[in-house]
Amino acid sequence: MRDILCYTRKPIDEFYYDPKLAYSMHLALGEEGGFHALNHNSGVLFAKATENEDGSLNAKSIRDPYLFVMRDGTYGVLAVRVDGDGGEDVESTGKVLFFTSHDLLEYREEGLLALCEGAVDQVVCHYDSEKEMYELCWCQSDRKWYRAELEHIECTDQKITGVKVDELVLPVVETEIEGAVSGNVISIQDDVAKRLVQKLQPPRHIKTEVPEEVQAASQEQMEMVWARALYSDGTEALKRVDWNMDTIDWSRPGVYEAEGKLHQDHFPFPMAEDRADPCITYWNGKYYFIATNDADKNHTLYVREADTIPGLVDAKEHLILDSDTYDYVGNLLWAPEFHEIKGELYIFLALTPEEFFWEESHIMKLKEGGNPSCKEDWSEPKRVVRSDGSQLCEAGKTITLDMTCFFWEGDYYVVWSQRQFLPKDLGAWLYIAKLNADEPWKLLSEPVLLSKPEYGWANNHTFVDEGPFALPQEERLILTFSSAAVDTSYVVGIMTIDRDKDLLDPKNWKKGNYPIMTSRSVEGEFGTGHNAYVVDEFGDVWNSYHARPGIHGERSSGIRRVHFDIDGLPVLDLVETQDVSEEISRVKTKVVVG
Repeated sequence: MRDILCYTRKPIDEFYYDPKLAYSMHLALGEEGGFHALNHNSGVLFAKATENEDGSLNAKSIRDPYLFVMRDGTYGVLAVRVDGDGGEDVESTGKVLFFTSHDLLEYREEGLLALCEGAVDQVVCHYDSEKEMYELCWCQSDRKWYRAELEHIECTDQKITGVKVDELVLPVVETEIEGAVSGNVISIQDDVAKRLVQKLQPPRHIKTEVPEEVQAASQEQMEMVWARALYSDGTEALKRVDWNMDTIDWSRPGVYEAEGKLHQDHFPFPMAEDRADPCITYWNGKYYFIATNDADKNHTLYVREADTIPGLVDAKEHLILDSDTYDYVGNLLWAPEFHEIKGELYIFLALTPEEFFWEESHIMKLKEGGNPSCKEDWSEPKRVVRSDGSQLCEAGKTITLDMTCFFWEGDYYVVWSQRQFLPKDLGAWLYIAKLNADEPWKLLSEPVLLSKPEYGWANNHTFVDEGPFALPQEERLILTFSSAAVDTSYVVGIMTIDRDKDLLDPKNWKKGNYPIMTSRSVEGEFGTGHNAYVVDEFGDVWNSYHARPGIHGERSSGIRRVHFDIDGLPVLDLVETQDVSEEISRVKTKVVVG
């Protein structure tokens, strides 16, 4: 058994850790000498926003979470719901928020538990196996404690009848975790603790394996001998090896010894300064990089071309579009993405003829046999419209942007961010629709609302879900997206859907409770977000993203290999030193020639 501590954090400021992040449940695992914070000392459980009749959201947070084991061995959390920034939540006066979880990683918000008329200040709960009852205690704002026994915990409007009891003295848990406001501690099974570590802290390279003996008749065959890197979370990854073959005489049969080192491409951060919303594609044997150009306030788009992904770092930039090329462009050029549709290459982008409120999704096509880095080889941008040719939304009142495209189970889909500003700013929401692959500036189905910025990490500083990008797998589709303001608050969230499920039914999608990449994921990178994936010619998946090199730094592009965890979900915070350990990167094997 292992001890697990639940806690919240003290807010720091708007740059590092503000209330909408601090007022969430965090977890720390007990070990010799104290507790070790999981998930980079970031929250794993956030309250959902409430919704108004017009669709707008009211941000919510939690404080004083209390973690307990339920009758069936799963877990429950009771917490005081507060306003997004930590103030009193009048919508939940006299109630506490109830969550359930089977593994302390995924949580279900069951609803509000009604306790009393006045405000609830604190709540405690545990299951008494002898009585087969839950013992629930709560403290009201007048500092008086009440107690009730329940056979089941059910969220109804009927208030629970409590008996007044003496003041409850709760144990104080001491910890040196930065900013921690300690809650309670429970014991969990070793396998649950192990899984928390595997999922909530980056793995590290711990062992390298290569065959003891291989047969090869040429240098090319030897280059196909790869190593297997094993990681601390039980996962593995195949790695190319830079073999030293100087000792091998390919013309003379025999047994030789070859030494090598795991191949690793090194990328500085930033790889491209003042470039946001980056996207890389592999097309006709070359790699192409495109991004929003913050250096000139988003008025030009440049493409880089290289034979390898590392070659993109220093590659020359080629102008393919600017705000003066067409009369209807005129202003901001945002978030370009390369996408292949039925064997042809397109760029999805957002542009506007006027101010910000007229920004809309468009598409450009590369002419047959064209070069993606040649301006003349791209068609004029064409606005994306509905299946009947009508506008996706009313320009000047609602904007669309960050449109992405992917192929899944025989159909092409697009997901985009849409934000109504007039008559009321509703925040940015994600929508999905099928795409007409023969006329890819047209939708094939009606738009379906997919996600709203309901969690505190998604509505931090502003209510925004944007920057979606798909990562198809064999048995499921992964969609990552970015949320919050494009400052240090910016984060990457995740949604998944299983194969054979209808993508246009939002109930089939599963959204993560917490973001998978934040300003705390990698030291020195703030406001990480708007990422995109590319698979190289060796099968490795790479994540391009933007972040700020310092809290006041400009948005700049980075790239990192995507690792996959024990559930096959992307790990976006595996830095190079954890991906390949220098100490165990050298390998050797016997090579049988002839």
